[in-house]
Amino acid sequence: MRVTLIALGSRGDVQPYVALGLGLRRAGHAVRLASHEAFRALVTGAGLEFAPMRGDVQEVVNSPEMRAALAGGNMLAINRVSARATQQGALLWAEDGLVAARDADLLVAGIGGMNVAQALSEKLRVPLVEAHVVPFHPTRAFPGAIFPPATARLGGWANRLSHVLTRQVMWQMFRSADTRARREVLGLSPAPWSGPRPLWPLPTLHGISPAVLPRPADWNGAQHLTGYWFLPQEAWTPPPALEAFLNSGPPPVSIGFGSMTTPDPQATTRAVVAALARSGQRAVLLSGWGGLSAADVPDTVFVTDSVPHDWLFPRVAAVVHHGGAGTTAAGLAAGMPNVIVPFFGDQPFWGDRVQRLGVGPAPVPRRALNEQTLAEALTRAVTDAGMRDRAAALGARIRAEDGVARAAEVISGLKL
Repeated sequence: MRVTLIALGSRGDVQPYVALGLGLRRAGHAVRLASHEAFRALVTGAGLEFAPMRGDVQEVVNSPEMRAALAGGNMLAINRVSARATQQGALLWAEDGLVAARDADLLVAGIGGMNVAQALSEKLRVPLVEAHVVPFHPTRAFPGAIFPPATARLGGWANRLSHVLTRQVMWQMFRSADTRARREVLGLSPAPWSGPRPLWPLPTLHGISPAVLPRPADWNGAQHLTGYWFLPQEAWTPPPALEAFLNSGPPPVSIGFGSMTTPDPQATTRAVVAALARSGQRAVLLSGWGGLSAADVPDTVFVTDSVPHDWLFPRVAAVVHHGGAGTTAAGLAAGMPNVIVPFFGDQPFWGDRVQRLGVGPAPVPRRALNEQTLAEALTRAVTDAGMRDRAAALGARIRAEDGVARAAEVISGLKL
């Protein structure tokens, strides 16, 4: 088959689909991946055909409005900024998507590319498989990923309702932009108020380890929990300074917030450095898209923009991060305790999951991050022997899975 994957968002949002595309190519399919220009090298480096989708997610995330919204954990403000960005991007994505999907036999998309993929599926009469890295099908087993974990206290009915509302929140945020793209670019009628209807009854893939999130008993046979979608680990040579730092003392902790930003990276970094001193830990700080600063750190802290997670995480004592789905997957696969500092979205969901599994302390919400809260979480993560044993055992289970191969098997078995 000729398969076009559409993956929009940050690197953490896109990379699992590169891994999935690689698995599909190995299974004999012709694969094209449509994403932002910033990820061209990531896609082509995996041997996949790249199709550009305009728009700059980093620019949106680094805007003053989004920085302020993220700092306050204000979902309404975050949604407003995101909605403005989608209004600007929807027409471009529809135009670019027509080119990317021009000869496809199958479309594959997750949450980031779902709305444009649904419209393209209708326009081109091409089947669409939903492929998600967060749970995105209703269940009584746990709440929707953007709902507070405490929703579970209300029982199974509330959990199931929260999943329905999750889809509606995401759809309604994009609906007006989708309607405009359908009319002006694709020549389609608007989708129903409640959301597009799939044209083919195809399975849904969830690139999540069943060791982390057991498959809900009330999911039907069309819902597949395949295991995580990881890229194969490649040989990577660290800069000599990083290697020297790692070898100069006990294993440090890794701290990074990925694509998350803060209004004052210097203040955040000061709090992190103070927490490290208080807990007696060394650290590798991954400065990412601007959540942390390289200024004024002691020699017990090594600052770098980024390091491959599959190389770094097995070499540290604990992993501190924002709780994005991809970073959580990498942190758990490394077999180290994870300390989650959730900002918004599905991040509190993964922080709660890590705590429930006993492989990390209670999450430290971004708004509550200070010297004391982070120091206490770090101390627990590096000294709790039971937690470390559970993390190691979970990591071994995850590494024994092959989620990419399982997902490719499901797609290869489709009767189109």
